[in-house]
Amino acid sequence: MDAKLTVRVPEELISNAKRYARRHDTTLTRLIGNYLRRIQAEEPDLGDARLVRELTGIIAPDLTVADYRQHIEEKYAAAHGAD
Repeated sequence: MDAKLTVRVPEELISNAKRYARRHDTTLTRLIGNYLRRIQAEEPDLGDARLVRELTGIIAPDLTVADYRQHIEEKYAAAHGAD
């Protein structure tokens, strides 16, 4: 089912989009619909993110949150002289 949507867009962008649609034998509605279909509804896959690439291999993949918490507790207990 199609739904009607009202958006506010600068006139220049609308004019450019209409010209583009005419040149490509389509409608503005179809052009916008096709663009929106390309947008993923989910969170982006961070596997290619720079930070993820930099950190890959630093932490063993089989570690759990509990393992991490234990490591932090031990690290700071040692740093502050465990009582």
